[in-house]
Amino acid sequence: MCRHVAYVGPEEPLGELLVKPPHGLYRQSWAPRRQRYGTVNADGFGVGWYAGDDPVPARYRRAGPVWADLSFADLARVVRTRALLAAVRDATLSGADAEAAAAPFAAGTWLFSHNGAVPGWPGSLAPLAASLSAEDVLSLEARNDSAFVWALVLARLRAGDEEGQALADTVLEVAAAAPGARLNLLLTDGDTVTATAWGDTLWYLARAGGGTVVASEPYDDDPHWCEVPDRTLLAASRTDVLLTPLKEPGDALTSAGAPAPSREPFT
Repeated sequence: MCRHVAYVGPEEPLGELLVKPPHGLYRQSWAPRRQRYGTVNADGFGVGWYAGDDPVPARYRRAGPVWADLSFADLARVVRTRALLAAVRDATLSGADAEAAAAPFAAGTWLFSHNGAVPGWPGSLAPLAASLSAEDVLSLEARNDSAFVWALVLARLRAGDEEGQALADTVLEVAAAAPGARLNLLLTDGDTVTATAWGDTLWYLARAGGGTVVASEPYDDDPHWCEVPDRTLLAASRTDVLLTPLKEPGDALTSAGAPAPSREPFT
């Protein structure tokens, strides 16, 4: 359970996207407007961003609430980025993993976040551990459902799946193993944003100044925010958004069998 946001577009200070908006992620840590599960996101936060031409993102994460970090506002004011992924966390279960449990998780050029929860964790997903190598399991960054879901996604990415396929197949696999799971996943490589709406809110915005924002909820009252339907895969670039319905568990999402995608024009 959390709130998260991703952005790709012209270079901006972190604060313009996270702190300055009247209902930005900073405020969503204590006063989210559309959060269906939980009310306060005080169990950690993190932001990952891409600087200049460096394809490997930097991360800043903490175990406590973002409003208690006296350095974050200054950092967000001066650090500029062409792409970011950030999250504030409401832990499903308390644990001892501190900031390691806070999104975004990272590997290579990718940043990842999970908004939701997996019922019955860890037992419900124990059978899926067999699909991972022993090294993958032993390398889990944290002992929570989000870190395990990231390991499933990352294994598919490393096997050569494109981002949308990796997210879609992971969502269907986890939802089949744990019915009722909420699996809003968010992934970026610094050039594109890929996300799933599965059990919680997801919105996107084509910014007037250029770029695309994908978020758990709108950070302001701009009428151009668009809500993503539940059970949908979103693929966004700086100029375009593509929505594809996700099938229920038990069905495969393939180029031959998937419902026709909907390309959302920017206005």
